[in-house]
Amino acid sequence: MKYRDYYEILGVSKNATQEEIKKAYRKLAKAYHPDANPGDKKAEEKFKEISEAYEVLGNEEKRRQYDQLGSRLNFSDGFDFDPSQFGFDNIRYEFKTSGDTGFSDFFNLFFGDGGINLDDFFGGGAGFSRRKTAPVMQRGQDKEVEIKISLLDGLKGSEKLIAIETPQGRKKLSIRIPKGILPGGKIRLKGQGGKGINGGPDGDLLLTVQFREEEYTLKGYDIVQNIEITPWLAALGGEKKVNIPDGKIIVTVPSGIRSGESIRIPGRGYPNNIGGRGDLYLKVTINNPDILSPKHLELYKQLRDLEN
Repeated sequence: MKYRDYYEILGVSKNATQEEIKKAYRKLAKAYHPDANPGDKKAEEKFKEISEAYEVLGNEEKRRQYDQLGSRLNFSDGFDFDPSQFGFDNIRYEFKTSGDTGFSDFFNLFFGDGGINLDDFFGGGAGFSRRKTAPVMQRGQDKEVEIKISLLDGLKGSEKLIAIETPQGRKKLSIRIPKGILPGGKIRLKGQGGKGINGGPDGDLLLTVQFREEEYTLKGYDIVQNIEITPWLAALGGEKKVNIPDGKIIVTVPSGIRSGESIRIPGRGYPNNIGGRGDLYLKVTINNPDILSPKHLELYKQLRDLEN
């Protein structure tokens, strides 16, 4: 059974007044009402969540009991718990709600007609005998952050020192970038997430990897790199030394190549999942040198006259 954080659902603080709760409910109900979102199942489910939250927080007595439940059990929204671990199996209850409200099991158990009387549970009301239970250990929540690396870091694998923000403050961690990790890949750091509860283990930290924008582009397992060549090399063809992500190579430029065309270098791309590598594509841009000598200019004039 999942604990429902009704304050979070309505987007209000735990210290909100009843008037603030009512205003938040009306605003959300108007936005997600089925009449305003015909056929939208997600909006319909959201409207049910909002209605359920207001059914509890909009009633001062139910809100008092709900606050008592949350403070005693220290649950967070979405936390999955077994009611029997907290002694709730010792209370007899019978649901008597008529019709299908569409509300959650959590609501029906604690706030539905015939549900558990929380005042009896926490106060030890007449006829109630609660089982003594040790505090339940709970694993800390996993945390997820995004980090940016260079394509070269992923191509070769590397060690990195990163700084992340945690509830305990800024923390520096040394991590290993695995060779061949792709954008969106995750690195799990054991025990670096949220703190455990009642002696439970700490959660993990999940680092989602993204690549920085740079001169290299990854397409699948192929790497695309821009290179500049001179007009005469494009016309005549020849060899050119090129710095690629993991070294230097001599490239044979075919004669007559045009801007925007690519030279394929097999097997020099990104590591793939079968032990090989993709290809490297050198995308050509034809460009003049930064400085043209008088001799260059004279030859260009001859070419112009020849064309005319």
